[in-house]
Amino acid sequence: MSVEKPPTSSEKLQKVLAASGIGSRREMERWIEAGRIVVNGNKATLGDRVEPKDKISVDGRPLKRLEPKEKRSRVLIYNKPEGQITSQNDPEGRATVFDSLPKIPGERWVSVGRLDYNTSGLLIFTNDGELANALMHPSSNVEREYLCRIMGEVDDQMLKNLVGGVQLEDGVARFSHIDIAGGKGINRWFQVTLSEGKNREVRRLWESQGMMVSRLKRVRYANVVIPPILSEGKWMELDQKGITELYKQVDMRRKRERRLTPAELTQQQRQIDRLKKRGTSGRNK
Repeated sequence: MSVEKPPTSSEKLQKVLAASGIGSRREMERWIEAGRIVVNGNKATLGDRVEPKDKISVDGRPLKRLEPKEKRSRVLIYNKPEGQITSQNDPEGRATVFDSLPKIPGERWVSVGRLDYNTSGLLIFTNDGELANALMHPSSNVEREYLCRIMGEVDDQMLKNLVGGVQLEDGVARFSHIDIAGGKGINRWFQVTLSEGKNREVRRLWESQGMMVSRLKRVRYANVVIPPILSEGKWMELDQKGITELYKQVDMRRKRERRLTPAELTQQQRQIDRLKKRGTSGRNK
C-alpha cells in the first residue's frame, strides 16, 4: 500500500527569486550559478527548493519575500530613444533605460527583452519576474513588431526569402509578416513582425539579403503598443485591464493581489492626463 506524501510548500529557488521582482527566472539561474545566492548560510545550487521559513540572501543582503497581499503586479511602458542601453549599469558610463524609471522600494524593474543602443521604441518593464520570463520565453511565441528603414533596393525575392526563412549563425530565422510602410527609392520603410527574440535579429535578417537597416523602432510587443501620447524617453504605467490582458497573452493567471488604493488610481490618471497635455502642446508648436 502506497503512503501519500504530505503536501509541500517548497518552490524552486529561481522561481522564488523571480517572484520577488529582482530579475527574470533565467537571470536568477545565472546568479545562482555565479554563487551570488545563499540559502540558510549555504551557497545555493541550481535545482534547490526553498520553503517560506528559509532565509535567502543575495550578494550578502537578506531577500525580503513579499506576501501576496503586500504586492501588486506593475507594468511600465517605456519609449526608448536611441543612445541608451538596456542594462542596469554600463562600464562606459552611457545612459541606461533604468535611469528614467521610477523607483519601487524593496523591488526591482525587470526588462522584458532588450533593444540595442541604436534601436528605439517600446520596452516593457515589470516587477513580476515570472511574467517577464514567460513573455521572453521562445515557447510563448510572443510577437514583436518593428518599423525599419532600409538602405538599398529591396526586391520581391528578398521579401520571399525573409518570410520563408534564412539560415543565420544561431539558427533559422524569419519574419512572419512584412508590409511596405512608406518611403521611396533606396530609403524605404517596412513594418515587420517576428516571434523570436534572437540578438539583433531584425538587423541580421536584412543583412542576410545585403541590406542595411538605417533606422529601427519597436512599436509592439505582444498586445502592447506604444501609445501616441508617449514621447521618447518617457514612461507610463499600464492599467489593470492592460496588465490582465498581458498575462493572458502567455496563458498565465494573475496572482491574487491587493487592489489599488484611491490615491494610486488618481496618480495613474494624473500621469495619463500629463502625457496627453504634453502631446497636445507639442503638436501645437
